[in-house]
This record gives sequence, structure tokens and C-alpha cells, in this order.
Amino acid sequence: MSHNTFGHLFRVTTFGESHGVAIGCVVDGCPPRIPLKAEHIQADLDRRKPGQSRFVTQRREPDQVKILSGTYVNEEGMELTTGTPIALMIENVDARSKDYSEIADKYRPGHADYTYDMKYGIRDPRGSGRASARETASRVAAGAVARKIIPDITIRAALVQMGEIEIDRERWDWKEVSNNPFFCPDASAAKKMEEYLDGIRKSGSSIGAVIEVVAENVPAGLGAPIYGKLDAELASAMMSINAVKGVEIGAGFQSAKFTGEQNADEMRAGNNGPVFLSNHAGGVLGGISTGAPVVARFAVKPTSSILTSRDTVDRFGAETEVSTKGRHDPCVGIRAVPIGEAMMAIVLADQFAPSRTGRRDLRLAVPEEEVSMNAAEQSRVEKAIAAFARGEIVVVTDDDDRENEGDLFVAASLCTPEKMAFIVRHTSGIVCAPLTQAEANRLNLNPMVANNDAPHTTAFTVSVDAKHGTTTGISADDRTLTVR
Repeated sequence: MSHNTFGHLFRVTTFGESHGVAIGCVVDGCPPRIPLKAEHIQADLDRRKPGQSRFVTQRREPDQVKILSGTYVNEEGMELTTGTPIALMIENVDARSKDYSEIADKYRPGHADYTYDMKYGIRDPRGSGRASARETASRVAAGAVARKIIPDITIRAALVQMGEIEIDRERWDWKEVSNNPFFCPDASAAKKMEEYLDGIRKSGSSIGAVIEVVAENVPAGLGAPIYGKLDAELASAMMSINAVKGVEIGAGFQSAKFTGEQNADEMRAGNNGPVFLSNHAGGVLGGISTGAPVVARFAVKPTSSILTSRDTVDRFGAETEVSTKGRHDPCVGIRAVPIGEAMMAIVLADQFAPSRTGRRDLRLAVPEEEVSMNAAEQSRVEKAIAAFARGEIVVVTDDDDRENEGDLFVAASLCTPEKMAFIVRHTSGIVCAPLTQAEANRLNLNPMVANNDAPHTTAFTVSVDAKHGTTTGISADDRTLTVR
């Protein structure tokens, strides 16, 4: 089975089955020096885990995550990412495989039993194996890592429709999402959902839902035209979630009802760029983010494992009936809320990878620290920031151990003296392009760069070619050619 990996440079590979020993993921492409502990990931997993109310499956899984690789506790006692693959594991402790023994040879209508059998000639009937939504716990864990890379972006999701009950958007309150078992932003609608889902649950049936995911403070310029569109990658991410049957961005299918005047998001001048008077585009135009909130919605079908008997066939071609016992979500859309947030975070973190964007203002995901600078140091730092904002300094890179070059990036628009001082103290090179040595001297950059053994008296340990991008591990001759 292939296609278990999602992403381009920030990549997530999930593994495991519903009733196997464990599930988990490997996260590749995470920058180094990001604080990461198991409890950072656990907070997101706890929002998704089963058994938290009568409205979700009663399978009792603690979903305790273990970090197997990719972090290191430094001399100050901080657990930091190392830039190597991060392996995360969640053990399965409450699987009841016997619940599926009677339907091992039967295909559940609406489920992937039949298609898995046709494709692979074998399937795991215990809790649906790899087709189970249990796999999504791994995505939530990976999403927690992704959030660490994009700390300035706020990602939230809510259940906006359950069956025939829709929220009143005039009563949308993000605080209410954590006050009810449905992640619903409308307190009045949540009360209706409670009675509604109780009836469905007691009848042994299930119901679908619609989830809305909103990412705020997303900078303009993420994504690419045609086949690298941000909205296309978001749609792919959301559609990959178990039981999702439809995705829309912004106004989505409602756009078909609008005139050109109604659909166009008018703009006015703002302090930090244009301000959009509406957001029918959902924060994406031409496949590229606009700077407005990125909004995606997805529809989740009713859970296919229900007590109600349904007509079907078995793997031998005989007609029969099937009724699923065991523990299942009467509305799987409820626990899809944190899953949608995770997939949004993974897509956006992947977009921030340096070679995926043409922008120079990449975000440095390293902690700020308290620094004390004298007047001369403060002046040099401020000049460096100003040069950075003008695009004269393209990127700051190269860590202290000189083994993993090209791993630190900082946005000029987000760069503070404290961050620049952190970079100066914790990296061994500042890369400039297309600066001459004289220009670097004029900007007082030399005192900020650690000495090295490169010939030709170059002050730069890694080069950035303005035309071809970041180049690491090249010769000193090539380095000096870049900065001449």
C-alpha cells in the first residue's frame, strides 16, 4: 500500500491500524531548535480522543503519545527538535476485535470494505484496519508539530452543521466551541444537537456533519499558480480525512449563486497592505494566499458502522444482511474538528518551507530570549533589520555545529532586535546576497558574523545566490563569488 505520506518538504507519513499494536507517524522536514515535548502534542490529541462524551465512540483509548526520535534535551534542560525525522507513537490499548468476527466476510454498505478487498485481495476487518478513522490520531499528532513551525498563525475549527441543524452565524462565538461536546460555536444550536443526536444514537443510526476550519494571520503569498495552488492542497488534505465527501474554500458552492459584483471581495488601503471588505475567496486567489483568513469547510458522511440491518453481499458473492455491533461514533464529524485543524496546520507548515515560496520573509521558528545590548550592538542589530526589510539580507542560516546548514529562517516583517540577537549568538553565519564585501562592511555586518576558516577572507559560511536560491556545502571560492 503506497500513498501514506502527505506533504512536499514538511512531510507526514502515518502508520498502523485500528486494532494493531500501535499507530503513529514520522514527521520529516521540521526545522531544528524548536521546543517540543510530548505534552505539547498531547493537548491536541486529548481534544480528539474517544470516550469523552456519550456522543462519541466509547472505546477507551488514552492516546498517550511517545516521541521516539527527532528531539534532544540540551544542557539547559530544553527538549528541542534536531532537524531529523520525528517519530511519534500512540499505543492501542482498548481494541475489541471480537466485535467484528460476525461481519469479517461481509461488506458494510457505505464503507471501504469492498474497495479494499478489490484493490489488495486482503483486508483487516478488525475495526476496519487502515480504513478506520483511528488513523487520524496520527495526523493530529503531526499537526501539533506543524503548529510549532507557524506559531503566529491561529488555526481554529468548529462544527457548523449536524444533519439538518445548522448554526446561526450571527451567534458565532469561538469561546463556545470548548463549552459543548460538539465543538459548536453557537450555544443555541449545540442544545438542539444534543437532543437530536441522542435520538439518532439510541436508534443505532448515525448522522453527518459539516466542519469549518479558519486560519488567521496567514501572510499573503503562500501557494503557487496552477498545480501548486494553496486551495488545491487544502482540498486534498481535507478530502483525505476518513468519511469526508466534500470540500469548499470560502463561499465555495454558494459562489454559483453570486453575481460578479457580489462575489468580488472589494479592497481598501490598510496600514499593512490591502484590507478586504469581504472574504468570499476564503483567503486564496489564483491559488495564492491573500492575507485574509483562510477558510475551508468539509462535509463528513454518517458513520457506516450502524446497528440497523442493511442489505449487502459477502466476499464470496452471496447476498446477505449486515448489522455492525461494537463501539462507533454516532456522528464522526464531532471528532473531525481537531483533525481538520491538524490538516490545515500541516498544509500551511509545508508552505513555509523556504524553497516552496518566492517570498524573502520566511518565519524563524525559534524561541526569543532575553538579551542585553549596549548602544553599539543595538545600532548594528537595527541596521541589520533595516537591511533585511529592504531585501539586502536574504536569509540567516547555518547552525553552530556546522553540520546542518540552511536551517534557520527569519521574516523581516517579524524580526525584532531580540530575534536578531538570538541569531547572532546562536548561528555561525549571516548570508547576504547580492552584497559586495564593501556593502556588508557599510552595514556593519562583519562584527555580527563569527570568524571561520574559509579562504579569501570571506565572512560568510553559507551562500545564497539571488537567482538560484540557497546553496549549502559549496566551496569557499563559490562563496566569495556570490558576495562580490
